[in-house]
Amino acid sequence: MAASGISQGGKDYHLPWVEKYRPSKIADIVGNQDAVTRLQVIARDGNMPNLIFSGPPGTGKTTSILALAHELLGPNYKEAVLELNASDDRGIDVVRNKIKMFAQKKVTLPPGRHKIILLDEADSMTSGAQQALRRTMEIYSNSTRFALACNISSKIIEPIQSRCAIVRFGRLSEQDILNRLLDVVEAEKVAYIPEGLEAVVFTADGDMRQALNNLQATFSGFQFVNQENVFKVCDQPHPLLISSMIRHTLEGNIDEAYRGMKHLFDMGYSASDIITTLFRLVKNYDMAEYLKLEFIREVGFAHMRIADGVGSLLQLAGLLAKLCKARTRAKAP
Repeated sequence: MAASGISQGGKDYHLPWVEKYRPSKIADIVGNQDAVTRLQVIARDGNMPNLIFSGPPGTGKTTSILALAHELLGPNYKEAVLELNASDDRGIDVVRNKIKMFAQKKVTLPPGRHKIILLDEADSMTSGAQQALRRTMEIYSNSTRFALACNISSKIIEPIQSRCAIVRFGRLSEQDILNRLLDVVEAEKVAYIPEGLEAVVFTADGDMRQALNNLQATFSGFQFVNQENVFKVCDQPHPLLISSMIRHTLEGNIDEAYRGMKHLFDMGYSASDIITTLFRLVKNYDMAEYLKLEFIREVGFAHMRIADGVGSLLQLAGLLAKLCKARTRAKAP
């Protein structure tokens, strides 16, 4: 979710920050400028097609749909918009009852405006429900528009895809998230140090919703946002420990690298937690490009084996040995 609406801050004291600072205007949405520009054109012209919003969690899909609906419908928003979470209401009966009944409902709207049905997590709908939805889209196309939010657009059946314009969202940049966090900490008078906000940005991994939740959780728990507190709340392996491990493998020091890995494993972090953080740090680590590609390849293979259920310390130790070996192989003439 992209967050903005800082002017709302200070009113709804008991709302989670992720809702308190949700943008109500398309122009306030952070990141994904191409997608935002397309939606601004739709809001200005008023001719909304059926839409599929596709992309990772926390990048602004649902927020964009809601903001677009508000700008198109204004005071008619409440009676002319139906919001459903398809992961809860994903059966064919929901399409035949709730969605069809709403599509049939008569609502007086300005010329060129349509009722809007928002289906969040639409890629979790059953195949039968999607087929029923396709028929409903055909029958009520004169009065109703559909906006489907999903993580993977390919899970939406092709007959629906062909009836929709697809708007793709990518993960937000670190700078976009940091700028929004700075606005929020100022509005909420959060005590922090810059390294603390950097840690929040790191844990979010391009997800604005995660960033705001982690910021609020850290402030609620400790009243101060620094690196140590953020990683305690988020319960992720500390990047400095992982970076130290990478440095030891680059130096060919397998014993020290293993000692660091065992320390993380003994702290209770799962192999999946460790390998995910390791991959993110390897991607951005300052090393020769050819060596980075070798490291990414080995980490990727290890990640695949861990995802298959082989998440032992031995698996992780084997990865460290392969990284050291890749470094040696890369140095060979």
